[in-house]
Amino acid sequence: MKMSKRILEIQPSATISISAKAKKMKAEGKPVISFSLGEPDFNSPECASKAAIDAIRRGESHYTLNSGILELRQEVCNYYKRRFGLDYAPDEVLIASGAKPLLYEALQMLVDPGDEVLLFSPAWVSYVEQVHLAGGKDVIVDTLKTDLIPTKKAIEAVLSDKTVGMIVNSPSNPSGAIYDEETLKMIADVAREKDLWIIFDEIYERLVYGHAKHVNILNVAPDIRDRVIIVNGASKAYAMTGWRIGYALAPKPLIAKMNTLQTHLTSNASSIAQWAAWGAIKDADPDVEKMRKAFEERRSVILELVRQMPYVTVRDPEGAFYIFIDIRETPVPDDMKFCEKLLEEKFVAAVPGTAFFAPGFVRFSYACSMENIREGMGRLKDFLKAL
Repeated sequence: MKMSKRILEIQPSATISISAKAKKMKAEGKPVISFSLGEPDFNSPECASKAAIDAIRRGESHYTLNSGILELRQEVCNYYKRRFGLDYAPDEVLIASGAKPLLYEALQMLVDPGDEVLLFSPAWVSYVEQVHLAGGKDVIVDTLKTDLIPTKKAIEAVLSDKTVGMIVNSPSNPSGAIYDEETLKMIADVAREKDLWIIFDEIYERLVYGHAKHVNILNVAPDIRDRVIIVNGASKAYAMTGWRIGYALAPKPLIAKMNTLQTHLTSNASSIAQWAAWGAIKDADPDVEKMRKAFEERRSVILELVRQMPYVTVRDPEGAFYIFIDIRETPVPDDMKFCEKLLEEKFVAAVPGTAFFAPGFVRFSYACSMENIREGMGRLKDFLKAL
């Protein structure tokens, strides 16, 4: 059977593929510890579950407005006003079955074949494939040589007359880096000067540690509101990955176009899951802080353990729940081979940096138990010593 060139060129998600392999090995009875998937190991907040149960009992089991229930869209507006001082109306909010469909819809709306989109490496695995699905070309701004933070010089070096926009992810998956006010002002200046749009992915904005502070780009450059699409969701902040609820905020004309596309893709997100997200955004702040503190403790432990290991180095992640380890000085500097060997010999699953345009690095998620962190890092240390 003939398949489209489009689908043959798309690569599967490395994080999901490795996680699936690790689960298969574990099902075979092997003592696998997985650091591959970015999923909190906490239960969803009780207020989210209660809101979902109440919705079931009310019979909220039918189609909703394609853009999402008004109550949830209003609560998203309330959240952005409360947290960032930003004013959005419900018709400037779109609810979807996770953040991924929103990224896809935004890129389909904004990118024509041949258009170039800037990605800051290391970059999340799905950005590049979604750019390709829209017919666009990814152009990489390398931050590995500038402490994981982009510079204006690096951005300007890759701009062309085909550049139409950029995807900015802070806190970053996979590095945990946070772009400060100065960096975001610089990015906004480039967007303004070159007439570029920005997709601002802040899905990890609640998970920030130490003295670091997450900054929304519109707080430092409110005048570019008409060219910014904010993407966020319930998965990471509220440990609601399985509920599949994401939300985008943007000027009404952009949201309307994304919504039109969504009518032909998924229609509305799950009605029950929408009510669960409504309950979480409204009442789960204490749960979020409890989870954030636990991640901060795990972060300290995993960094301390890694720094006792030979060959490798790591930068302190400021947000999200990943560490990005530099393995280039090990006897196995090829990150793909490194991860394969680590899984086969020590039953530890991690994600190779090549998946994020960062060969020679490996991502470990610390969104798992402290017991698994200590055991898994012990195995990693033994693995490195035996190389």
